[in-house]
Amino acid sequence: MPRLIHLNGPSGIGKSTIAQVYAERHAGVLNLDTDRVVCLIGGWRDTFFETFRAAQLLAVAMAETHLRTGHDVVMPQLATRVVDVEPFEAVAARCGAGYREILLTAGKSVACGRFAERAANRDSATKGVDDVVQARGGTAMVGRIHDQLAAYLPQRPGCVVVRTDGSSPEATYDAVLAHLRAG
Repeated sequence: MPRLIHLNGPSGIGKSTIAQVYAERHAGVLNLDTDRVVCLIGGWRDTFFETFRAAQLLAVAMAETHLRTGHDVVMPQLATRVVDVEPFEAVAARCGAGYREILLTAGKSVACGRFAERAANRDSATKGVDDVVQARGGTAMVGRIHDQLAAYLPQRPGCVVVRTDGSSPEATYDAVLAHLRAG
């Protein structure tokens, strides 16, 4: 049975890195990064939140199409509201696929530090969305996201938490795989 694997967590925590490794090591997996879909839509920098909604609708359609081929979708995407996750859960159910949400997290200071480091390095793969986060407060915004995730988590009893404090990307990947195998 195919799965939609949602890697949730604050900006800079490692969602995209883990998703990329998962896709590279599992043939046929779609690495569906909604932040990259946003950047494909003209004018997104000026209308990020409106554009993000359109990108999310595209991502739902892409996930459905790919799940119907019988293959997994890994989706590295921050979600702090249940309403933003429900369309993906629904598409997995429509396709007879499993839905797994894994929250990658670390202490607030670690999460903020990782974002600051990534933003300073100006990684071209994350540059666009990082610019939006920077414009809205940078590490202060990441701190607010961290708090929002803490409030969101009790609403998601099936969500598995993977702590990344002090973990290498490979150790984090191994922890994600262990949870996927267990459930």
